[in-house]
Amino acid sequence: MFDKLKDPGEKTLAFLLLAPAFVLLALIVVYPIGKLIWNSFFDLRLSGGAAKFVGIENYAMALKDPDFWNATGNTLLITLVTVPGALVVGLGLAMLANLPFRRRWPVRLALLLPWALPLAFVGLIFAWFFHTEFGVVNDLLRRAFGLEPTMWLLSPRMAFAAICLAIIWKTSSFMALILLAGLQMIPKSLYEAAEVDGASKLQQFWQITIPMLMPSIIVALIFRTITALQTFDIPVTMTHGGPGNSTQTLAMLIHATTIDYLDVGYGSTLAVLMFLISLVVTGFYLKRIGGNA
Repeated sequence: MFDKLKDPGEKTLAFLLLAPAFVLLALIVVYPIGKLIWNSFFDLRLSGGAAKFVGIENYAMALKDPDFWNATGNTLLITLVTVPGALVVGLGLAMLANLPFRRRWPVRLALLLPWALPLAFVGLIFAWFFHTEFGVVNDLLRRAFGLEPTMWLLSPRMAFAAICLAIIWKTSSFMALILLAGLQMIPKSLYEAAEVDGASKLQQFWQITIPMLMPSIIVALIFRTITALQTFDIPVTMTHGGPGNSTQTLAMLIHATTIDYLDVGYGSTLAVLMFLISLVVTGFYLKRIGGNA
């Protein structure tokens, strides 16, 4: 035993080197997920009473819960709107930052600022932008077109649109940073050869830039989609899920169930369902989009 440790073989050495990483991964990933799944099978109301095993009753209750379906629908709609929107805006910003400016640092610094701002702070900024009485948006519309103030955050559709705009502004810089790294990996010789062959800028974009950039696009889409499914901070600070629960996301429902109502068991069930939704969406990306890259 000790002789093997003194002079380990390749397999033993590999196991010894990877063991700390496996232990750390188990502590910070496997155990919390396992604990979450375990809690989802119990009635854990912290307001009083002992833990009671209920099996899949929490899951059956979630599938019949209109608040769950409303929050899931809002979350999926936010994902469908903000992920493509952030990709389009981010690609435009990345291509702008990749232009041969003499001094590129102001453009690239502008990309970092939205990404560096805390999500809650962005929500507060846009809540002020769309404020009915003191908001910048209403002030600009009044000055430019003479329009009456609009109650942006008191209308379900307008509040939802305002949240999506805030999320796109915040997350497009993250997409741009990933895509900018991909753009810098494309050999310039490809564009030079395309120009010699008479290809236009639009043809170069579709035939060279997009295909060569596809791996970076896939990575950006996966990371952005996962975070979009977990949207919490910006809707909370802008609308608190209102008016009513028209802008409540699944993460907000989980927070309210677990923290406000102290129902850890049902909150864990909702969190497991959100985790499964994230796995399904990520698997779709890897299978359908990644397979074509």
